Amino acid sequence: MRIAVVSDIHGNLTAFDAVLTDIRQASPDLVLHGGDLADAGSSPAEIIDRIRDLGWQGVLGNTDEMLIRPASLEDFASESSAPPALWAAIRQIATATREALGDERLAWLRELPNVKIHEPFALVHATPNSCWRAPASESTDAELNALYGSLGKPIVAFGHTHCPRIRSVDGNLQLLINTGSVGLSYDGDPRASYLLLEDSTPSIRRVEYDIEKELKALSSCDLPGATWTAKMLRTSSPQMP
Repeated sequence: MRIAVVSDIHGNLTAFDAVLTDIRQASPDLVLHGGDLADAGSSPAEIIDRIRDLGWQGVLGNTDEMLIRPASLEDFASESSAPPALWAAIRQIATATREALGDERLAWLRELPNVKIHEPFALVHATPNSCWRAPASESTDAELNALYGSLGKPIVAFGHTHCPRIRSVDGNLQLLINTGSVGLSYDGDPRASYLLLEDSTPSIRRVEYDIEKELKALSSCDLPGATWTAKMLRTSSPQMP
């Protein structure tokens, strides 16, 4: 069975359309999403509507949770060493995105689970117990088995960090796969990223898209934080607002 997993779209409709074209060419049997669908991009409502129309199931991401439960952001920010200006910018973007989505789309986000199981793998946004905290890249195999062992699957896919990676693990967990990000790459490669899992064999697919088109959409979308998102798109890396 061939399964595609798309994650961390972040309202980037241009990247999403390019990935959708690639997915149709790859012809998977199933497409799932890994969360972080709408916040910080030019087209939050359009992304939610497209995914709902396509019937893709998936999991809740941290920015999705932030939209439906603002206290989750405050909980995380209270434990973070990041400067207050970062959280102020994120709050402003979240407020505007929440208004752009409206009650009905937010209600749909509230129904997303934290974990999606589809043999032989499990999908989460970050870890089974938190969509805000992913493991460090230097985590040991034992630490990864402790984090993901409750899922009871040899293959686990997640997103959140926007940096794709396929890692072999010793233990009950055999493969830990980061799908990367469709709409906001952080690994220095501007292309969109998603996972294609064929039986138990994973591959990361990179898809070029018209970043200048998305930058123009950002400049005219009237959402706060557009300049910040544009900076990250241009550098393919995380930046401060």
